[in-house]
Amino acid sequence: MTTSIAKLQEIYNQQGFLSALPVLDETELREARRAFSELEEEFGEEYTQYSLHNVHLQYPWVKDLTKHPQILPVVKAIIGPDVILLDSRFICKYPTVKPKHQENEEGETKPDVEENELPYVAWHQDMRYWGIAGGPVLSVWLALDDSLKENGALQVIPGSHCAGMLPHRQAVRPGNMLSVNQEIPEELVQADEAVICPLLAGQMSVHDGFLVHASDANMSQRRRCGFVIRYVPTCAYPIQDPNRPRKFHATELACGADQFKHFSNKTA
Repeated sequence: MTTSIAKLQEIYNQQGFLSALPVLDETELREARRAFSELEEEFGEEYTQYSLHNVHLQYPWVKDLTKHPQILPVVKAIIGPDVILLDSRFICKYPTVKPKHQENEEGETKPDVEENELPYVAWHQDMRYWGIAGGPVLSVWLALDDSLKENGALQVIPGSHCAGMLPHRQAVRPGNMLSVNQEIPEELVQADEAVICPLLAGQMSVHDGFLVHASDANMSQRRRCGFVIRYVPTCAYPIQDPNRPRKFHATELACGADQFKHFSNKTA
């Protein structure tokens, strides 16, 4: 990692995100992709698209990713030395566009479903869903595949984490992968300032829980698989909010010490 930790802190505080940070070497990436392909074979793509939630509790190789020595130093630099692993999830956008040899009768190449129904992620803020106070939520997005514009890479609004919580509503467009199908109204999103965060397989991005972000549909013939990991400092705590109902069954101490014990699970 060529950029100093202090510089990364400065950029993160100003922009609300970091991107294209190296994590997995070639051997680690190959092994992670092999292990994930076994999960695809076992559960099927419809399930692995979004339902591999908190499987760090079941698979040692997944837990190892959450505590990877290239990830935790960045996390600690941003939110402090005492860190709780809050949650994890694999997210896959599978190809939906037919190969060129599968053209229709008019000679056109079309998606398997209508374009306005393809899986995408609407503009949102993670903190809208997490039911956490007392400290930031930091999200890591670790790429198992190249994540590029054509297959639906992460898009962010730099600096939007400074605006606090924005209103969310039910999404109008079908295909939203967010489990509660919410979005920030488009008139509140400065979409003309959006920045795409392309990643090569093995790289990660990190972003603040208040950063406005989204991702478009996969319009390529390549899978886009990533592993999302959420971290909070041990001073953070869950709140009772009917608009943000969350139970934290998978929390673990990622590093440091937990003097607060705000999460009832394995944080000791």
